[in-house]
Amino acid sequence: MATRCKPMARDDQTTSIEPEKETDVDAIVIGAGFSGLYMLHRLRDELGLSVKVIDKADDVGGTWYWNKYPGARCDSRSWLYCFSFDEELRDEWEYSEKFPEQSEIQEYQRFVADRLDLRKDIEFNTEVTSAVFDEERETWEIETDDGSSISTQFFVPAVGCLSTPYLPDFDGIETFEGEWYHTAKWPEESVDLSGKRVGLIGTGSTGIQVMPRLAERANHLKVFQRTPNYGVPSRNEPLTDENWEEIRENYDERWERAHASDDGLGFETKYSSVDEAPEDELERTLEEAWEEGAQALLNVFEDVMVNPESNERVAEVIRSKIREIVDDPDIAEKLVPTDHPYGAKRPPLTYDGYYEKFNRDDVELVDVDESPIERIDQSGIQTADSHHDLDVIVFATGFDAVTGTLERLNVRGSDGIKLEEKWDAGPRTYLGLATHGFPNMFTVTGPQSPSVLTNMTVAIEQHVEWISDCIEYVLDNDYSIIEPTEEAEDEWVAHNSEVADQTLFPKAESWYMGANIPGKESTFLIYPGGLKAYRERCEEVAENDYEGFELRRSLESTVAD
Repeated sequence: MATRCKPMARDDQTTSIEPEKETDVDAIVIGAGFSGLYMLHRLRDELGLSVKVIDKADDVGGTWYWNKYPGARCDSRSWLYCFSFDEELRDEWEYSEKFPEQSEIQEYQRFVADRLDLRKDIEFNTEVTSAVFDEERETWEIETDDGSSISTQFFVPAVGCLSTPYLPDFDGIETFEGEWYHTAKWPEESVDLSGKRVGLIGTGSTGIQVMPRLAERANHLKVFQRTPNYGVPSRNEPLTDENWEEIRENYDERWERAHASDDGLGFETKYSSVDEAPEDELERTLEEAWEEGAQALLNVFEDVMVNPESNERVAEVIRSKIREIVDDPDIAEKLVPTDHPYGAKRPPLTYDGYYEKFNRDDVELVDVDESPIERIDQSGIQTADSHHDLDVIVFATGFDAVTGTLERLNVRGSDGIKLEEKWDAGPRTYLGLATHGFPNMFTVTGPQSPSVLTNMTVAIEQHVEWISDCIEYVLDNDYSIIEPTEEAEDEWVAHNSEVADQTLFPKAESWYMGANIPGKESTFLIYPGGLKAYRERCEEVAENDYEGFELRRSLESTVAD
């Protein structure tokens, strides 16, 4: 049993004698991806707490466990898509590519789990069915699908932002006699597509990754596109020993830039704005950024996500390149995005010749904005003007992002309030880390934190370190409860909205806004002010003795002086 039993006295408040309070563990963490692994290490190995991690998968990996679809890759450069907190751990691992595939990322997480001996405190094949705060005992009671109940002082959902797949309610899907798959639930075994007619629904980041692989394996591929996207070439390449030698020559400097940057990637912008860019060199700079690929175009102008003119200059470069690559002008125009600014939706990277695949005779584009999907029947997909015979349907239809998984955990806080009810009109958090009414609960890269607008491993490290430092402060100062005040929460929610409204993000109907989920309140789910400003705010809160949080000692044992 984990116990906390410390008498204390404060000159300016009542004297409290905290009773012995027993829990099964000091902290429970949900999720064994990057967030859960580091959270376990920090709380167990740095703070000496007893910790249990719970995950419904049978191995570590988090989102990289589930997303095994062909072509699944990371869009951050691999030498920064890892942990930086342990130099030996960092220097012992070498990814094989600039943008590694799913299998290699999961293998890295296995390496971390084994090196830090984390598996012994992870309970796999177990799903959390509820988490309820017991106000009388001041503990969280976590129930799982095997009927077990575990008590803890601190509750840390580390469930990721893209963990609950979304499948639209297509009429007739249950009648389809072929095979169908969602990319986020891809089978462990290989799916044989040879000789088959395949339909792919969705052209977001996942759809763009999986499409070339499907085209290579299927007899014929039909891509059902509602909204075209701004695909930029990744310029992926193998990493040689010489590459890694060069990376390691200034690895510390690379990480310093990443940690100090807005996006966790450490890029430097070329110009502050399109208005300040010399015209005689701008065309060359934009062309060089296209050739460099990945996030280079997003970093030509510092104001690319707030200034429509800067954004349009970059967007037009991508549009012109799509028109150059795709041979059929009619198909090219359907692939050219015009309804939203570049970056206002997740900016996908292209691999394996995404746009080039539309030049093949066995790849067909179906514009479902022009001719919507009406139903799925026994033999395929019926749109408004055609029937498409298919043997396999692949749904790359995304996730109930950022809030979806948290709201499905059946979390109840003080007075029995349900998290999904509190967030019915949109998430309400303080710093994306905690929520009023849910004491001692911390979310890693939760809603209204920078999360998916950054390199996730850098954001995760910042969150995990802040949360573990906060827990240490609570225990060292003999508190039993920490919870954000309602006022601090209100201010952060308003600030998040105010910053978002100053950007181009609300100009797109995206999953950033929850627009992909019917009935979900439209609100910007992520903090758009950048990781640098966010980190500074979090540090300020901690330096001011966790300003905006209410810290309490045991309610059961307070006696007057």
